[in-house]
Amino acid sequence: MHPLYPIFKHGMNGCFTFLNSHIDRILATDAVSRRQHFLLRCLRENCSNISMESSYKTKCTIHSLSQSDISRIVRSIVPPLDPGRHKGQAGKIAVIGGCREYTGAPYFAAISALKIGADLSHVFCTTDAATVIKSYSPELIVHPVLEESYNLRSENKLPTSKRVLADVVKWMERFDCLIIGPGLGRDPFLLECVSEIIQHARKENIPLVIDGDGLFLVTNNLELVKGYHLTVLTPNVNEYKRLIQKVLECDVSDEDAPQQLQMLSKRLGGVTILQKGKNDLISDGETVEMVSIFGSPRRCGGQGDILSGSVALFSSWARSMKATRGAGFTENPMILGSIAGSALLRRAASLAFENKKRSTLTTDIIECLGRSLEDLCPTM
Repeated sequence: MHPLYPIFKHGMNGCFTFLNSHIDRILATDAVSRRQHFLLRCLRENCSNISMESSYKTKCTIHSLSQSDISRIVRSIVPPLDPGRHKGQAGKIAVIGGCREYTGAPYFAAISALKIGADLSHVFCTTDAATVIKSYSPELIVHPVLEESYNLRSENKLPTSKRVLADVVKWMERFDCLIIGPGLGRDPFLLECVSEIIQHARKENIPLVIDGDGLFLVTNNLELVKGYHLTVLTPNVNEYKRLIQKVLECDVSDEDAPQQLQMLSKRLGGVTILQKGKNDLISDGETVEMVSIFGSPRRCGGQGDILSGSVALFSSWARSMKATRGAGFTENPMILGSIAGSALLRRAASLAFENKKRSTLTTDIIECLGRSLEDLCPTM
């Protein structure tokens, strides 16, 4: 009999189930036992990889969206311009982000939502960031309520945390979507406060779009978003890699990218994921959509913030349409919002690049959002 045979048995799924009683016997101090333990760990990792690879073979249909598909989706969710509507009915968006180092990102996200057609856009940021963000535009409603730990003594953290949550919660019911993360930073105390905000938003069924440092937060605490279908994650290459390693415990696979994305979304309980890249892939665990219309070769920072603002507004519009149409509206509004936001950003980036070439900045792309929306959905 092989010396390792008593240590494992072959399971029904083709992998190995390890018997703890036998493993305990191996953990002796002699060199042979240490070698056996090493071999067991190798076998276990190998089986895990085999199981993961085989799961990618499950059927996954990718819908590559044409320009006409995208125009149809955008037209189906954009509300009409109606003089009978009042302020706020076209969307109220809030950004949770902005600290002393990062003030541009929350501005880009908030102003993009306004440029596309939101009625009101709020930013909840730290005290240090508030005056700077206010100076960018009088259009934004800025709340200097967040705090970083360097401003606080340890005995003040609990009452400050309660105050921060109360200051945000009293506004929360007014919002159609929260954008979590642009310019948030990684201060531990600030992230703890934002965790509480996310949990309260879930209780109130308020949609979430999570980007930037918000993704850092939820990657390290997946329960914040797991199973919450009104969530969109918008990871870039590195953020997606961290998510895959944390949730699936493997590396990113270019060959099986759609299957891997679909599995990641399923493991997170149906959260919508917009994987940014050369082609944007979008999945809620049921379908995989691909937006591949041409964008821009210019990769200036801040485009992800435009995307988060766009997805937040389009998703809230899609939710509103679903509520109006009832059973006749069967598509996932978070998927529709992600498709529309991705397509609009790509179109705006392309237009900006035509004019500015290498000097294209995020502010140039923002100025093209209105024209891009008009191309996709002409005003009647």
